[in-house]
Amino acid sequence: MAPSGIAATPEKKLGFEFEPSPWGDFFIEYEPKPLQRSEEWMMTRADKLKEDVHMMFNTSNSTEGMFLLDTIQHLGIDHLFEEQIHNTLSKILENKLTSSASLHEEALRFRLLREHGYWVSPDVFNKFKGEDGTFKKDITSQPSGLLSLYNAAHLLIHGEPALEEAISFARHHLELVSSSLKSPLAQQVKRALHRALPRSCKRVETLHYISEYGEEEGHNPVLLELAKLDFNLLQHVHLKELKAITEWWKNIYDHIGLSYIRDRVVESHTWAYVIYYERWFELPRIIIAKMMLLITILDDTYDTHGTIEECRKLYEAVQRFEYLKKFYIELLRTFKNIEGEMPVDINYDIAHLKKAVQTNVTGNLQEAEWSHKNYKPRFIDQVNLTSLTVGAPTVCVSMMAGMSDTIMKQALKWTADVPDVVVAAGKIVRLMNDIAAFERGKCNNDVASSVDCYINEYSVTSDVAIVRIGALMEDEWRTLNQARFGNRVLLPAMQRIISLALSASFIYDNRNDAYTASKHLQKTIEGLFIKPM
Repeated sequence: MAPSGIAATPEKKLGFEFEPSPWGDFFIEYEPKPLQRSEEWMMTRADKLKEDVHMMFNTSNSTEGMFLLDTIQHLGIDHLFEEQIHNTLSKILENKLTSSASLHEEALRFRLLREHGYWVSPDVFNKFKGEDGTFKKDITSQPSGLLSLYNAAHLLIHGEPALEEAISFARHHLELVSSSLKSPLAQQVKRALHRALPRSCKRVETLHYISEYGEEEGHNPVLLELAKLDFNLLQHVHLKELKAITEWWKNIYDHIGLSYIRDRVVESHTWAYVIYYERWFELPRIIIAKMMLLITILDDTYDTHGTIEECRKLYEAVQRFEYLKKFYIELLRTFKNIEGEMPVDINYDIAHLKKAVQTNVTGNLQEAEWSHKNYKPRFIDQVNLTSLTVGAPTVCVSMMAGMSDTIMKQALKWTADVPDVVVAAGKIVRLMNDIAAFERGKCNNDVASSVDCYINEYSVTSDVAIVRIGALMEDEWRTLNQARFGNRVLLPAMQRIISLALSASFIYDNRNDAYTASKHLQKTIEGLFIKPM
């Protein structure tokens, strides 16, 4: 998941130093303060609250269940109620809303069903339009409804102009009323206007929403208490993982001599965490984080450290230079360790992961060759290559370690073949990355980014290039939305791949590359791992 870095001169790379890690050994040495209650008490209490929520699901009608499901998702506790959510979605699908349903209700039903892979026509919003086909003025006085419409419409696919119109309409009127809204709706509208809910990083949104939910009129204290307990219990799990992976990384970093690369173990684990935060997904979290770190080593070796000859040797796995030899050995050891950590009942073929890394190295070498020759490729060629070297295929193959055994083999093979959904996620990550890097400012001899290539090929300003690249990203988002309605068996795999694209909105928020300039992540990391609810 690493950004493009410094280019090669014909003989050797120019020296370049990345910012040091702000964390160092913090998570190795960190001991959280004891909570007011023991972990055993918290788990017992959480189990009791889950029983209460089961009863809420069982006694709710389709509309009540719809609002309950939305709240549970927003609070980040939906992983505790998979069976109840499945049943509720079936009920919502079977029972259409009445003609008197509000805009908020209709838009919420539309969003929930589409998010979970059930097709809903945008025609459901026609009842809120006049004879001229435009939205009626009376709904502009319903900020909650407008927000719900705005978020729902962002699940549009290719060829849905009615939803494009809905986004423009809702955005315009939300902007008009945003300054007069009260908390917590005001904060929710502000975040949505910055990035709509279906495009935001779910776990980071949960961090905001848990602190806001208690202010909502009619909030449910049971749900809020359970959300806080679950968050704090998970925080303990993730702190143990952070300690273990930081120790692993420290050993590799010192052994290979990696002072020239970005020291981003905490950031890599955080990135893996926002994709797979649930308690029982420790294995895919660790694999994803380790693959991100190895991709970073490859990227920084090719971009900032190795000569073109060394890059070619690394590609060929010829152990000629000491630091390359050590890295290659460590790469093989990492694969062996992952294989050893794999439970016997998990049918995960690590050969697919090895192949994905090999493909990544092939792309890294091509980038190095372009840089060595001072060649600026066509925009489309640059994007097609770097959307792979950004690490998306490798990370997506890593994600499949979290699939159920019933679809593991099928999902792994499908993902390893790099389908359109993986390509679309990779392009979103790459283009957000390149825009952030361009905004940060180029260093001497940087590899030509997609922004540079677009400017060069189409003779436009950087502002125009970024706007047009943004439109291309929008196409990729629609491709991801469309993927939900394909093979329903593979929907769990598609949802995780979509979460990779969503995570990019967190890492590259406000056009900052927070993976490289990790100070931008510091406050969020503290909220996720250090400060209990």
